[in-house]
Amino acid sequence: MPTPFFPTTRFTAATAPGGLPLLGHAPALLHHPHEFVAGLPAHGDLVRLRLGPLRAYVVCHPELVRRMLTDDQTFDKGGPLLDKAREVFGNGLATCPAAAHRRQRRMLQPAFHRDRLPGYAALMIEEIAGATARWHDGDVIDVPAAMYRLSTAVTARCLFAAHERAGSLPVHRSMDVVTRGVGRRLMLPLPGADRLPTPGNRRFRRAQQDLREITRRLIAEHRATGTDRHDLLSTLLAATDEDGRGLSDTEVHEQVVTFLLAGMETTAATLSWAWTLLAANPAVRTRLHAELDTVLDGQPARHEDLPSLPLTARIVSETLRLYPPPWILSRTATTDTELGGHRVPAGATLLYSPYLLHRRPDLFPRPDRFDPDRWLTTARPAPGTYAPFGLGARRCIGDAFGTTEAVLAIATIAARWTIAPTPGRPVRPVRGSSLVPRPFTATLTRRVR
Repeated sequence: MPTPFFPTTRFTAATAPGGLPLLGHAPALLHHPHEFVAGLPAHGDLVRLRLGPLRAYVVCHPELVRRMLTDDQTFDKGGPLLDKAREVFGNGLATCPAAAHRRQRRMLQPAFHRDRLPGYAALMIEEIAGATARWHDGDVIDVPAAMYRLSTAVTARCLFAAHERAGSLPVHRSMDVVTRGVGRRLMLPLPGADRLPTPGNRRFRRAQQDLREITRRLIAEHRATGTDRHDLLSTLLAATDEDGRGLSDTEVHEQVVTFLLAGMETTAATLSWAWTLLAANPAVRTRLHAELDTVLDGQPARHEDLPSLPLTARIVSETLRLYPPPWILSRTATTDTELGGHRVPAGATLLYSPYLLHRRPDLFPRPDRFDPDRWLTTARPAPGTYAPFGLGARRCIGDAFGTTEAVLAIATIAARWTIAPTPGRPVRPVRGSSLVPRPFTATLTRRVR
């Protein structure tokens, strides 16, 4: 169970060892990023890195992470990772600076009010049932691809619920190209390389244009009818700020793309990792099946079943602890300040990693072990120790939406299917800004109660 932290804690700062001339720590971060970052707390609570010409601080202590994330005026959204993301997603809710965030958050909050969740859950269940209806006993599937298609259908349906073709809109293909392109751009060392006329860059720009055309057409259809269709797009178009101003079509597009990315990639990754963890822990899987057989009695999970699925919810929490999809993020100091008693100059880049925090043995005993029952005693972890959705004012607005979808998907699928990854092929994460698994296959076996 995480331990509490107090203002009297003395924090240490150091430079990470192993930096190379000119390149600094960039090779280590590029070739074995997760292991490298997870090992940084051994060198200090605030660790300096050199990434080529860039100097950065990695914030390793949960109390310092809490202070940084709850003071978004001093530590604003920024840094090289976010600057690249803004080139693609503009200034949507996840990437906008603090000056614009309050307005956007207030306008978009109604879309994620808890009263909306039952309606979204009903759409989620329909899409989950539809996707798995095409499965057959003995099928071998690419698990990440299947989960990505599923989360795409769910997210598109909740964004564009009124459109019967929502699940078949070409957002899956376009967003897949865009998200892969973002990952490549974050790792490109040469300025301007993303503007070269390469096949990959051309596909990326074409996918961006396709997404703009999809949202332009749907916005026009919504504006023509002027009715609330109880989906996210209707809420975006009806939202107004304190001065009565609504979102422009460009702003709506940026929010749509932001929600698509957040809803598709993060949930797909969480579900994919969950199947690998359950396969490697048959005792937990057996208990999960017992819970589902008792509560669901052979029926798909419903929103009203969620309070009766505590183990399923703990499995989602533990999967997010081990594999938080946004595993490393950045902030920029807006002014000369201090953090943990150490000077941080204006313009400095600060990095923090939920993956690092979640793997600290002083916060989570036996951190590499998949143990959903640790959440029986850690229902409310100390601030800064568990942050798959961030903290403070910039906490993910769709956290309840995402966890609801993950619990419903695991419950509905595991009640009817066993997903067994192909043995002898360890599942590894890709190297990028999101902790998603590399493609892997699994065999489907229909469960007999």
